[in-house]
Amino acid sequence: MKFSREAVVQAIGDGLLSFPITDFDQEGRFDAESYRRRLEWFISHDISAVFVAGGTGEFFNLSLDEFREIVRVAVETVDGKLPVIASAGLSVESGKAFAQAAEEAGADGILLMPPYLTECPQDGLVEYARQICASTSLNVIYYNRGNGILDAGSVKALAEACPNLVGLKDGKGDIQALNKIVKTVGDRLVYIGGVPTAEIFAEAYLSIGVNTYSSAVFNFVPDMAVTFYKELRKGNSEVVKQITNDFFIPFVDLRDRKKGYAVSLIKAGAEIIGRPAGSVRAPLTMPSSEERQQLETLVGIAKQL
Repeated sequence: MKFSREAVVQAIGDGLLSFPITDFDQEGRFDAESYRRRLEWFISHDISAVFVAGGTGEFFNLSLDEFREIVRVAVETVDGKLPVIASAGLSVESGKAFAQAAEEAGADGILLMPPYLTECPQDGLVEYARQICASTSLNVIYYNRGNGILDAGSVKALAEACPNLVGLKDGKGDIQALNKIVKTVGDRLVYIGGVPTAEIFAEAYLSIGVNTYSSAVFNFVPDMAVTFYKELRKGNSEVVKQITNDFFIPFVDLRDRKKGYAVSLIKAGAEIIGRPAGSVRAPLTMPSSEERQQLETLVGIAKQL
């Protein structure tokens, strides 16, 4: 861990957050050298933190050994230029193991994913997160998504119980519920937009004080992604509207054709721009040739924006 708590909080609270895909070779194995080149390219852009092996990075499809190597390569490659945030989750014991691996590899924090599969009561979710937070000295960002949705009271309780909890990432897109959390918990936490294709919610997020979000499309249209974020923060509604209408709305329409395309289309986009990372792992599937052609058209549009 190279960054202080204060530096991590500052980085995740203001600036574009990048979530790289994970590189696999033709046999489906982690490709460390391809991943290293991807990260070098990522950090050459104007971003504030790198979240590795996250949702876009197929955390749910990685073994612990693969995860450990991914974080090691990321920390080595980023080399202290930006905070590196890894992931943890699944069960309490798995979450502890992933957090320990991230800590040993030198990460600056973890994004705590929801528990796997089972439906969860609020007090159980708080305890799940509390136990994993207590197992690590790393900064923790809780990902409010899937079967791990905490309400405002639960977020407050978790923040009070876990000094190393520094942020909450919204993966649901319920602005009313998120606003309740922001108003209830206040500046004790940093709040990050994290629905798939978060740019489509960016204006709503900003209106309640959520200044940043995770950008998956940065993987294949980084210049447009950075421009969109900067113009959003400047209050340039005309540019935001144009990019939303010309790129993000048709992209979301394409994404919604099949479950998992929030990740699959990103890998397809990376291949289109000449930075392939292999295919997604099952149970995800890659887009059809027709869908890939539509994505190519959108990439061309993005280059003009």
